[in-house]
Amino acid sequence: MSFDISHPDVQRAVADALAEDIRTGDITTQATIATGLQAEGRFVAREDMTLAGVELLTLLYDNPVLKMTSGTGVRAGQEIAVVRGSARLLLTRERVALNFLQRLSGVATLAARFVHAVAGTGVRILDTRKTTPGLRVLEKMAAAAGGVVNHRMGLWDAVLIKNNHIRLAGGVRAAVERARPLGKPIEVEVRTRAEIDLALDCGAGRLLLDNMSPQQAAEEIRFIARRAEVEISGGVTLANVRAYAEAGPDFISSGSITHSATAVDINCGIYEI
Repeated sequence: MSFDISHPDVQRAVADALAEDIRTGDITTQATIATGLQAEGRFVAREDMTLAGVELLTLLYDNPVLKMTSGTGVRAGQEIAVVRGSARLLLTRERVALNFLQRLSGVATLAARFVHAVAGTGVRILDTRKTTPGLRVLEKMAAAAGGVVNHRMGLWDAVLIKNNHIRLAGGVRAAVERARPLGKPIEVEVRTRAEIDLALDCGAGRLLLDNMSPQQAAEEIRFIARRAEVEISGGVTLANVRAYAEAGPDFISSGSITHSATAVDINCGIYEI
């Protein structure tokens, strides 16, 4: 899975990251490195990971050599990419490049672990909107590189009626009826059998079982009996996702894939050529 580097949000994120880090110039590099010096930078994995975001190097350097693409499983010690050019440019953009690669590969690596944990169950893992402000598109691309299915990108592209909507709209039925003219599939968050009954009666296409135990979720899924798709969310971790998957839902979503991913260890050694 390659990153869409033509996406305006991706290009903006890279431009903003460079502006944030460099501003009026890299004073250390300008003071210590000769103007005409040429160099080579080698990006190397220091731990096993699922790679994501390597395509962004084409927005940071001229003609980088990408040894792998996003979604590739990488072993510690493997070379990911090589960049060549002005030593000043390589040094100045090194941290921005690594920040993207380490963060996005961390998301992809955690996503891949979730997918592996439910292998064989037929359950699809979803990401959420719990992303770093300004980096949603990149982090969702990284999650997809790890094998999860992107849930809604934002508030504009899918209907998800949650508890606060239900409370303020005056109930499940009122919220569903008001959303129906949008012509989009309707998902409703439910926490009790009564709410499940009502959402099904209103014609919700997907039910979100929120903050239930695996045993409780399994019981409700048997009751739903394929009358709607079922998503499980709330309190899902790597340690318990398999138990939730065995309850029989169609989907499981976890915000931790993006909000709690740990950056992986990637090194960039820069050498004179």
